Amino acid sequence: MKEPVFRGAATALITPMRTDGSVDYQAMGRLIDWQIEQGIDALLIAGTSGEGSTLSDEEHREVLRFAFQQAKGRIPMIAGTGSNDTAYACDLTKYACEVGYDACLVVTPYYNKTTQKGLIRMYQMIADASTKPLILYNVPSRTGISLAPATVAELSSYPHIDAIKEASGNISAIADIAASVTDGFTIYSGNDDQIIPILSLGGQGVISVLSNLLPKETSAMVHAYLSGDIQKARKMQLQYLPLIHALFCETNPIPVKTAMAKMGYGTNTLRLPLVPMEPEHENTLMQRMQEVGL
Repeated sequence: MKEPVFRGAATALITPMRTDGSVDYQAMGRLIDWQIEQGIDALLIAGTSGEGSTLSDEEHREVLRFAFQQAKGRIPMIAGTGSNDTAYACDLTKYACEVGYDACLVVTPYYNKTTQKGLIRMYQMIADASTKPLILYNVPSRTGISLAPATVAELSSYPHIDAIKEASGNISAIADIAASVTDGFTIYSGNDDQIIPILSLGGQGVISVLSNLLPKETSAMVHAYLSGDIQKARKMQLQYLPLIHALFCETNPIPVKTAMAKMGYGTNTLRLPLVPMEPEHENTLMQRMQEVGL
């Protein structure tokens, strides 16, 4: 029987950077400690919000190693190891397992895309290379390809494929996934504005951008729902909706990187082709942060 890697909220952590574009490990260490002190349930390192796709191989591995050592076994740690190069995804997944990560998040292959048959073979090959659970990552707005519910259902019974981060936004498709996967397969929301809807379909949590700013509150929202206080969870989902919209008014992680720089974690520096957000959007983001006490 497969078990959830975590229940609650996992932060899709940013990778703090200095003004010269190098990784700011000091800021990253402080950020990891703060997240854990605030009660976050898990951390995802070098995912989309962590700009994993623009880290060099050496940087990617060092970021994974550093973050795992900084966490010191205090919470579950998830490594972003996806790639449109399946062989590289296998190598990076093996490395994350050797470092000690509890799970790996593997995105669908961007740019080269593939058929559903190709997705099945790719994920099976990466799972065969892994000694830890894999979390499928479905985000067609970024990759140009979507995991069909029937594909997820087939993969859900494969060894080491234990969960999915669903960021398609298609609630009907997510319902089909929930109805067809094997027992013990976990669904996580990949969209902060759909946490409660996905929990209502049996989801166990969220892999979140919002929780970079509000780890305690995002975790509390999920656990309120899971403990049966649906009214409180729904109220929190709606309360944070304006901030969530501001965090996605430009491509993630542009806004969240701006927000975290304002909170003292690194500079507002991104890797091209990402650039800092437009001033009018930044002003709105600052207003929404102030409205929730940040």
